[in-house]
Amino acid sequence: MIAPGCLVIFTPLVGGFLFGPKGVAGILAGALINGVQMAISASNTGGAWDNGKKLIEKSGYKHTPQHGAAVIGDTIGDPLKDTSGPSLNILIKLMAILSLVFGGFFERTQILIPLISR
Repeated sequence: MIAPGCLVIFTPLVGGFLFGPKGVAGILAGALINGVQMAISASNTGGAWDNGKKLIEKSGYKHTPQHGAAVIGDTIGDPLKDTSGPSLNILIKLMAILSLVFGGFFERTQILIPLISR
């Protein structure tokens, strides 16, 4: 978890330092769009696998190969719906808060945009 955490923390910082506030705005827009899509997808996928196992058990197919496959799917789906999907919300918020805190710094110290515009 150290590498994804560092990616979330340092991406807006490095992007803001290099490209300024407009670059960070683009990074945040991309993170928001992709993060929300991934969070919804992970939550729905995990719930579908969980419901599939419940349906198989309710239909009377317990202790069959189908039930075994559904248990494996539920084992994969539980972390998706309980941890991975909701945690993406926290990562999006962390990127936004870091960008807001360092916004004045980004305005004063952008490197690449002044070099390109000369």
